[in-house]
Amino acid sequence: MTTHRAPKTVSHPAQPVERAVTAALLLTALAGLAWIVGMVVTVLEWGS
Repeated sequence: MTTHRAPKTVSHPAQPVERAVTAALLLTALAGLAWIVGMVVTVLEWGS
């Protein structure tokens, strides 16, 4: 009976890419949060 193993990958070729993707997602999340806060402030200012 044979076992199927995934081929071994080269040591850490995607590490910088993963960091860039993580940084981009973090910045996008922060930008979205800032946009939401800005919209809330705008609505609150219109109401007063």
